[in-house]
Amino acid sequence: MSQRALIMAYIMLIWFVISFVTNLIGPLMPIMIEEFHLSLSMAGFLPFSFFLAYGLISIPGGLLVERKGGRSTLRLAFLLNLAGALAIAIQPRYAAVIGGLFTIGLGMALLQVVVNPLLRTVGGEAQFAFYSVMAQLIFGLASFLSPLVFSRMMAQAGTGGAPATAGVWVGFYWAFSVLFVLLLVANQLLPLPTLALKDDEKTSGWQAYRVLLARRDVWLFFVGLVAYVGSEQTLANWMSQFLSTYHHLSPSGAGADAVARFWGLMALGCLTGLGLLKLLDSRRVLALFSLLALGCVALALFGSAAQAVLAFPAAGFCLSVMFSIIFSLALNSVPAHHGALSGILCTGILGGALLPLLVGFLGDRIGLRLAMTLLFLTLSFILAIAGWARPLVRNHTLPIAQLFGQQ
Repeated sequence: MSQRALIMAYIMLIWFVISFVTNLIGPLMPIMIEEFHLSLSMAGFLPFSFFLAYGLISIPGGLLVERKGGRSTLRLAFLLNLAGALAIAIQPRYAAVIGGLFTIGLGMALLQVVVNPLLRTVGGEAQFAFYSVMAQLIFGLASFLSPLVFSRMMAQAGTGGAPATAGVWVGFYWAFSVLFVLLLVANQLLPLPTLALKDDEKTSGWQAYRVLLARRDVWLFFVGLVAYVGSEQTLANWMSQFLSTYHHLSPSGAGADAVARFWGLMALGCLTGLGLLKLLDSRRVLALFSLLALGCVALALFGSAAQAVLAFPAAGFCLSVMFSIIFSLALNSVPAHHGALSGILCTGILGGALLPLLVGFLGDRIGLRLAMTLLFLTLSFILAIAGWARPLVRNHTLPIAQLFGQQ
């Protein structure tokens, strides 16, 4: 295998690890609630701690990549991941899990900041789009496999009591610790290239942030991404508990399977969205998928058990295109400082911390079903973006005749 192919495989492995580790949180939520005797509010701090780290480190992470380079940033990211995973594995207590998830979140955020420019540098400008799609497919595959593997491992452990099931999920974090050590070694041994950041990947200094934050549309797009990530993580983290509470389905069985299908259909939706974006204006695609998502959430929350186990994953298909469309609409609406704007937008990942926590807080007071109706507000805001967004550059679409090879 050539050095270039080896480094590309390493990058794809990083994408797989980011997704697999991140998407274990959802299936773990009901298990943590039972084992640690948590209220819904306390359980909400699990995704909160992880995604709070994402929001806090996105902009500083961009500055770190510029000043220290890719290899140093990767090293710090893996060290943070290792520290967080070991904290959870050694002391599987609620406080340690909160601190460990926060530390892992810091590392994962740094990985996402550095891995895209590294992918472009290794793969080359001409192949960047191809490799980016490949990375998203790898990410989607890991998102699908993570809850599925968790479900199968929990089933093998049986239902003989907390010690058996606790050993399974703690074992995951021991395995993650070993994996992060191996990634650290690979980071030192592989001949990683020096990153040459493009203008739209640079932060452009603090003055650029002041200019951007003075714009109303930048704030609205930021809120849109907060709404999207909050919606995605609320569904991923609370659907298993919802199915257990209202339909008495096993969190480590049917609940984890539903989470796996949610992520699997999201990957499928990305491919469908790519095709639709060749035919329709991105704002129309966003409006269509937002309306479908609202319908799926309504059916999931107020339908029967059979409808809920289908509607929750189907919502993943509908959410699939939202992040990329909102992000691209924001970039295409601002003429300059795209690197700084990307940092601001990525900070919107804070939504994954805020909304699941708010749902847990309200769930203790008005019930989880009513608390999850907050999704109607966030998805409606995303739908509104399709109406008010005025991009300077619209996505290129192909005439129907051209698609069939006609002149």
